[in-house]
Amino acid sequence: MISEEIVKAETCEAVTSNQNGSYRWVICGLLFLIATVNYTARHAIGLLKPTLQVDIGWNEIGYSNIIFAFQLAYAIGFLLFGKLMDRIGARKGFSWSVALWSVAGMAHALASSVLAFGLARFALGLGQSGNFPASIKTVAEWFPKKERALATGIFNAGANIGPVITPFVVGWTTLRHGWRMAFVVTGAMGLLWLVFWLLLYRLPAPILDAESSKGSGAAARRHEIPWAKLVSRRQTWAFAVGKFMTDPIWWLFLFWLPDFLYKRHKITLLGAGLPLFVIYGMATAGSIGGGWLSSFLLKRGWTVNESRKTAMGVCALAVVPIMFASRVSSLWLAVALIALAVAAHQGWSANMFTIATDMFPSSAVGSVVGLGGMLGAVGGLLFAKMTGYTLQWTESYMAVFIVAGSAYLAALAIIHMLVPKMEPAKFDAEPG
Repeated sequence: MISEEIVKAETCEAVTSNQNGSYRWVICGLLFLIATVNYTARHAIGLLKPTLQVDIGWNEIGYSNIIFAFQLAYAIGFLLFGKLMDRIGARKGFSWSVALWSVAGMAHALASSVLAFGLARFALGLGQSGNFPASIKTVAEWFPKKERALATGIFNAGANIGPVITPFVVGWTTLRHGWRMAFVVTGAMGLLWLVFWLLLYRLPAPILDAESSKGSGAAARRHEIPWAKLVSRRQTWAFAVGKFMTDPIWWLFLFWLPDFLYKRHKITLLGAGLPLFVIYGMATAGSIGGGWLSSFLLKRGWTVNESRKTAMGVCALAVVPIMFASRVSSLWLAVALIALAVAAHQGWSANMFTIATDMFPSSAVGSVVGLGGMLGAVGGLLFAKMTGYTLQWTESYMAVFIVAGSAYLAALAIIHMLVPKMEPAKFDAEPG
């Protein structure tokens, strides 16, 4: 019976490997495009913050409340969508997620108060929370372990391309047609992508990766793993704590970077294009480079533990100089420090997502990423409130950047204590 299952698995893997071929990179391209759309819609409010503060009349605390609403929904949605992706699959789950956030993004055009923006932002966060659980689950199913960090780095680069194109899409639309139309355009982009997703995502997820099943049991690949088993594993908390401590720094860059450039260096909506292009262009290189580094080390014979943690350590050290960004008077020196930190974060993030696929079978990846993403969003909403009050009281980013510069080294130390060897989580076979 056992040998029969092995023969079936090997036969299926051979067939689906030929069926898959290079098509998995088409799927990766779709993931890259939707990450770009996701962050274009998400980044729009940060870019429009100075304009909206004048038109709507909110202060720093009001803005932090709007961000809080987004991240609260993002936290809730991560947990729900993570489990949903494991239950109904990435194709259907992703479709619902994108449809929800696209409509919510366009609904911003109807807002005229802090409360209305908060409600629209809540719906946007709920929908966008499905992006990473669906994408990471797709990578786990379509790519072998040796390619996952690179594939994750490539699609995660869309999170950087989004902010790069936002000043041009949102800035041009705002100047020509007003800020309300800018939200309509960014929301409609998601619906356009959804058409291609439904047309192109036809092949079954083909990878039966023997590496991912070591120590996990064949049943773990076939059956949904209960929450009680997942939350009792150190591997789950290593991923979740890492997200809780470092995701807030990405939110800081995303929602407050245009404001920092405006207040510290007098960079306006149109003038922000080149600095943001440089910063997020570097972030794109960091995302792909961080994924490439650990994949390169893995192919050279390093263990998964050594490869991932070495890449993450390099990224953690590269964030440290951000502590000085608020003190320098030169715009381009500040841009260079921020660009280095953003690039390092994205390299870190590519490897963080990949360790979830290293330590868990594909049937649990959506749930684990959902839990980690939820805690990352909780950390982000707490940090957003802290940032809002800090800026309101001190009018300085110094304390905020000091926290940002130290978060990654602290997170890596905790991850190493929880999973010193980064071994796959073990689950008993399901009965029957």
